Amino acid sequence: MTDLPLAFLGMFEALRMGPTFARGRRDERAGHVRSLTISSSLVVALVRGPEETTAFRSRIAVRSFSASEWARVEKTLVSEARYVAGLLDGRMPDGIEAVFAEAGLGLLPLSLDEVALDCTCERWPMPCAHLAATCYALARTFEADPFEVFTWRGRSRDELLMRLRRARESAAVDGVLAPEPASPAERVPLIDPDDPGAFWGNYPPPAAAAPTGVRPDALLDQLDAPPLSHHGRPIVEVLRPAYAALSDADVAPAS
Repeated sequence: MTDLPLAFLGMFEALRMGPTFARGRRDERAGHVRSLTISSSLVVALVRGPEETTAFRSRIAVRSFSASEWARVEKTLVSEARYVAGLLDGRMPDGIEAVFAEAGLGLLPLSLDEVALDCTCERWPMPCAHLAATCYALARTFEADPFEVFTWRGRSRDELLMRLRRARESAAVDGVLAPEPASPAERVPLIDPDDPGAFWGNYPPPAAAAPTGVRPDALLDQLDAPPLSHHGRPIVEVLRPAYAALSDADVAPAS
């Protein structure tokens, strides 16, 4: 992750504004960036140079990712256990930039086309020394707490970790509950409700050469068990002997 702040600073330093950024770097190291806050899409800092009587507000804005874009990133993160383990442990996993690249996104802006800059000093050209100091302070913040990069892009640390936990738990539950397909030998034939013979266990008819018939109590397994019991026994288990007895009795045809 340490390469990203350097690349971020390189974008500004490539403007060939050496004196401005040299002063900004000195001011940041001297503690003249009095406050810096990061919210979704916006960084705001108050900067007061050593020879200035008032602090100026500088801002760096970037596009925050949409909910659908974050959903794509989170899906990929959850699919890789090492990413989730690192993030839940408070660490920025190596190679996480590739996850965002796979979703067509850049974690940090690497072009001036991706950012908007302004400062209340209104000095020209931009970026001014206050913005330069803010850039260095921002890069230092990202090195100290890389999760602030996510905040800038629209996901706070708490929200991201909460969503990753939920997605991981959901995936685990789905894996446990997913039924394995039954083998042909284990499949219970469906009973035709319009065939009394099948219902009472006389299926298939004698003319058919099937080796076995349907269990007399198979119907009980085709329906959801009612929430009833008799002397502590589920009602389904109470009915099974009755179904077995009925299968041995002759059923008179309807007149």
